Amino acid sequence: MDETKPTGETVGDSENQYEQRQQQIVDMGSTTITTARGTIHTLTIVGQIEGHQLLPSTAKTTKYEHVMPLLAAIEESDEVDGLLVLLNTVGGDIEAGLGIAELIASMSKPTVSLVLGGGHSIGVPLAVSAKRSFIAPSAAMTIHPVRLNGLVIAVSQTFTYFERIQERIIQFVTRNSAVKRETFTKLMLQTGELAADVGSVIYGEEAVRIGLIDAIGGLSDALACLHQMIDEQKQR
Repeated sequence: MDETKPTGETVGDSENQYEQRQQQIVDMGSTTITTARGTIHTLTIVGQIEGHQLLPSTAKTTKYEHVMPLLAAIEESDEVDGLLVLLNTVGGDIEAGLGIAELIASMSKPTVSLVLGGGHSIGVPLAVSAKRSFIAPSAAMTIHPVRLNGLVIAVSQTFTYFERIQERIIQFVTRNSAVKRETFTKLMLQTGELAADVGSVIYGEEAVRIGLIDAIGGLSDALACLHQMIDEQKQR
């Protein structure tokens, strides 16, 4: 006879579930946590956001083809009550990053983001895509204009394309946060701060002061906020 726990699950079932959670962390950078207050799915967005081109195997990446269907599954799941997004990214592919950010922003379930270490470049839209955003005091965010690698054809159409992509980012960030367009654009185009680029680096308190991020906080703050949002949604 299998030894059983008070919950009615066998030890074997519990071990299998633990192994599945561990494998999910390895494969997807995510895990699902169930407590008496509800079920939260934790998604990590780290390293570089990988787009249509494969990055070197030595690079730490977040793959959009993994994250997008995962977000759809979370939104549709009856078991998951909310989403916690942990960010420590240097940026990456613009289209992939914006695609993930749009998915998070369009979710009906409670969502909270937490910037740890860095939320740079396309990580900025990802950070503000959740319904509530937090940033660690020591975390940094780099805001700069659109950059493309490889061959660039120096014609007016190319520069128009750059402007349109940049406008999409500005609109998304200002629509999903309290930062003013003038403030964000000024930070994006500032000279003299980055050694080899145009733009700005801001840290936790400044990000909150200008309205880009909602609050300073850590893991416990983000989880407490998410649980509160889940409780409010359940009451509705």
